[in-house]
Amino acid sequence: MDRSEARVELTPAAAELVRRLRGLHGPLMFHQSGGCCDGSAPMCYPDGEFRTGDSDVLLASLEVPGVAEPVPFWMSRSQFEVWSHTRLIVDVVAGRGSGFSLEAPEGVRFLIRSRVIG
Repeated sequence: MDRSEARVELTPAAAELVRRLRGLHGPLMFHQSGGCCDGSAPMCYPDGEFRTGDSDVLLASLEVPGVAEPVPFWMSRSQFEVWSHTRLIVDVVAGRGSGFSLEAPEGVRFLIRSRVIG
């Protein structure tokens, strides 16, 4: 997929955090739902730890330099309906997010920024 068509992208800071978390926890995945932080905070888990199903949409398999395998980015179908017209930009900000997401002990959290597409 051409970068201009990408549904999800990582800022350099987010890519660096993904590399660090990959080194600590192995292969990773993201899942975003509307249930936390107004739907603006994707959760990062060891790949496969969060069960996805028919109520989820795979938006991207993120290629991160320095990470051996793609990092899947899932979103709940209901959340996707709200965000379907945007490109999601995964960024990192200071502060604690969800205790369930792998970056929580790092003193930072992933955050979604968006840009309208098409």
